[in-house]
Amino acid sequence: MTQNLLIDPLLRALADPTRLRIMRLLAAMELAVGELAQVLGQSQPRVSRHVKILCDAGLAERRKEGSWVFLKIAPFAADGPSSRLSLRAASARLLAAAEDEDADFAAQCAEDRRRLAAIRAGREAASAQYFARHAEEWDQIRSLLSPDEPVEEALGRLLPASLGQLLDIGTGTGRMAQCFAPRAAHVTALDKSPDMLRVARTRLQDLPAGKVDLVQGDFAALPFSDAAFDTLLMHQVLHYAQAPEAVLAQAARVARPGACLAIVDLAAHAHEELRERHAHARLGFSDEQMAQWFAAAGFSADAPLALNGGQLTVKIWTGRRLPENAGTAPSNAKVSA
Repeated sequence: MTQNLLIDPLLRALADPTRLRIMRLLAAMELAVGELAQVLGQSQPRVSRHVKILCDAGLAERRKEGSWVFLKIAPFAADGPSSRLSLRAASARLLAAAEDEDADFAAQCAEDRRRLAAIRAGREAASAQYFARHAEEWDQIRSLLSPDEPVEEALGRLLPASLGQLLDIGTGTGRMAQCFAPRAAHVTALDKSPDMLRVARTRLQDLPAGKVDLVQGDFAALPFSDAAFDTLLMHQVLHYAQAPEAVLAQAARVARPGACLAIVDLAAHAHEELRERHAHARLGFSDEQMAQWFAAAGFSADAPLALNGGQLTVKIWTGRRLPENAGTAPSNAKVSA
């Protein structure tokens, strides 16, 4: 009886050519509803109705990011009824086979992908324009720091060989998510700025479908369940936090026991112009501050690594999430700066 209740909406959802085209597009990448409307040549309200049917049937999932709504194909392996997961996987195989054997359907899918390629090109152009508008600002900040390559190489050595479920907090342009995706089972890239997430989406769009989720959210109130991640990364983001200890407490909440936390940021400095012109809430961090915050959040801290090479010293602080009964302070403990 349960199987019939699951299969009826699924079959109804697949009984429309437009929804079949949407499913084949989503097999390639996550798309905004407006982008789907552009590819399909239909109005956004009409496409939204198709999207609702697919989501209600459990074939797709919606996610809001600012004023945009993104759609992705529902996962085939996750918590939930095994019968529903089996039906999702079977539906995906059926649609792939249909494209192989139905010439008309294959031609329509090929045309949809051609339009999708144009959307990707548009994203790349928008990304270039964004950086062009902010080029002076980015270059000024980067000129103060160590080159990217040594920092990334050092971070790669300090992180585990297998990253499991990776959370990139404050992903920005998506550079860290791109670097470490090959070592992760899955990447969740979070940023508060929709503009930055659009830049990151362009950078990450060639990763396999389902490899990465881009999520809009605040690092002081992470929108994830407890103990959800094996590796957590904050790359040049903590200095924007008014209360860094609260950010680490949130990281501890979503970290599994034994999870690795890596923070790449600036050593304490006196460049006040970064606060005045670039919204830095903190002028770097001392090792003592980090050690206190790690301990208060329930992380064991490793020896920090300093990377010189610019006017400002970049440091990498790493640690492991301790079990709750390890005798450390609770993860929501506060430590004064």
